[in-house]
Amino acid sequence: MPHAPAKRRNLAPEVEHDLVRDPRLGYEAPVDQEFVRCVEHGSPTPLERWHCHDEYELQLIVGARGQAFVGDYVGFFEPGHLVLTGPRLPHNWVSTDLPPDGLAVRSLVVQFREAPLRDGMRVIHELTEVLPLLERARHGIEFFGLSEAVRERFYLIRQSHGLERFAEFARLLCLLGRCTDYRLLSSDYLPVNGPAPTVSAINTVVAFVNSHYAEALPLGEMGDLVGMGESAFSRFFSKSTGLTFTNYVNRLRINRACQLLMERDSYVSSVCYAVGFNNVANFNRRFLEVKGMTPTQFRRQAAGRFAEG
Repeated sequence: MPHAPAKRRNLAPEVEHDLVRDPRLGYEAPVDQEFVRCVEHGSPTPLERWHCHDEYELQLIVGARGQAFVGDYVGFFEPGHLVLTGPRLPHNWVSTDLPPDGLAVRSLVVQFREAPLRDGMRVIHELTEVLPLLERARHGIEFFGLSEAVRERFYLIRQSHGLERFAEFARLLCLLGRCTDYRLLSSDYLPVNGPAPTVSAINTVVAFVNSHYAEALPLGEMGDLVGMGESAFSRFFSKSTGLTFTNYVNRLRINRACQLLMERDSYVSSVCYAVGFNNVANFNRRFLEVKGMTPTQFRRQAAGRFAEG
């Protein structure tokens, strides 16, 4: 008798919504949530899963060690690990060294919605100070040296209400926004240095590359987009971003390859050609340069994001 085919795992992140935010899992009661939500949870927990949501999320690990998954980033965490993720950026922290009875508290989490902040910026200019922080968070930010201060701030926010709660939250944003000791985790990010016309020109090129990354992208054609010759464009791009155009395109293609390796069961060679490389050996070499591992190793490690607590 033939065996039933195995059920294929859904490789896409689960989209979290309010219906699953049960106080029994560590969420605040709905009446207390306002636009800032505090979550304190242990491990194992149903909250440990590959997922995303519309809110920004600040995650502070206070217990346990394990693997961290943020976008296409695969790494490790330990107590003191502090990360801010942006809207719809998939993430999961999978504990690997739990005691037999688990942990009562592993993570302190602050979630907040973007729309109220954006609305406030229209009439309160001081709020615009957090704009760079919000943009960086779309790629995941790991902060260093802030863990104890953020832990204290978490409990001050959770214990307060109304205007006082917003004031404590604003202090947290200020702390994060002014921190200079951080790194970005998910690789799809391009800082641009220069005045507004420079930023506009680079954005024009980036938008084109995002739509045509799997095609040939000759420097002359890129220069035409912004009214420059090939050599001038090459110097302009490098000076404005700190990357050569070729390095940027390779990094972007590797980022897209990571997404395909995580979301599909395609052969590595198929992924190679799908993102614009025309040689598997070169693809493997560039992938290793950017991610520190081969595509096969990345896929194997990334599979751990589904581990259940």
